[in-house]
Amino acid sequence: MRILLVEDDELFRLGLQVRLQQEPEFEIVAEAEDGETAIEVARSQPLDVVLLDVGLPGIGGVEACRQLKMLQPSLPILVLTSRQDAVLFSRLIEAGAQGYCLKGVAAETLILAIRSVAKGASWWDSTATQMLRQTVIHTPLNTATESLATGSIEPHRQSTIENPLTQREQEILAFIAQGYSNQDIAQTLYISAGTVRVHVHSILHKLGVSDRLQAVQAAKSNAWLSDLSVIEGSVGKGD
Repeated sequence: MRILLVEDDELFRLGLQVRLQQEPEFEIVAEAEDGETAIEVARSQPLDVVLLDVGLPGIGGVEACRQLKMLQPSLPILVLTSRQDAVLFSRLIEAGAQGYCLKGVAAETLILAIRSVAKGASWWDSTATQMLRQTVIHTPLNTATESLATGSIEPHRQSTIENPLTQREQEILAFIAQGYSNQDIAQTLYISAGTVRVHVHSILHKLGVSDRLQAVQAAKSNAWLSDLSVIEGSVGKGD
């Protein structure tokens, strides 16, 4: 996975680089200290993900995000920032950011976020989700979820929340709704139980819930399971 790291804090950038390169599938192909350099890099070489700081010198992170998406509309951009600003968050969504994480997040969470956006999913952490609920979509708290299905949404124009889960996550949640354990799902889909656990963790995070039962309930309340023609059953208690 070819990653462009855009961060003007040299020490923070170095720390990210060292940690991310411990993941076998990650490759930091370029680094940039400002938006202008990031755009030039995107013009000159293929990228799979951009990890983008907001507080950049020059054109700034929001404009850099916008221009990167204009240059490569399908390029996933994950914003990593220390700012908790609802107006900024709305501008990032308009610019096409596909994910938003606060600096200081656990390394494992950041890695999962990068993998998610690289696969076409979106990733909004709990802070971003709260801002999304309050200022962007205006969706009641009991029906909102942790992330959106796309990395770009026009604020104030979308009144319902789309399914944030990937096709594989939807399949696994459908099995959970029918009472399958992780081992049952693994055997049915011919994947490892460990892979199932990773998907379940991602499902819980995206839906903003703490267990499998709540995940199923959240999906039912948004009519996502009915779209999959799931036969309702008891929820399994597998790990």
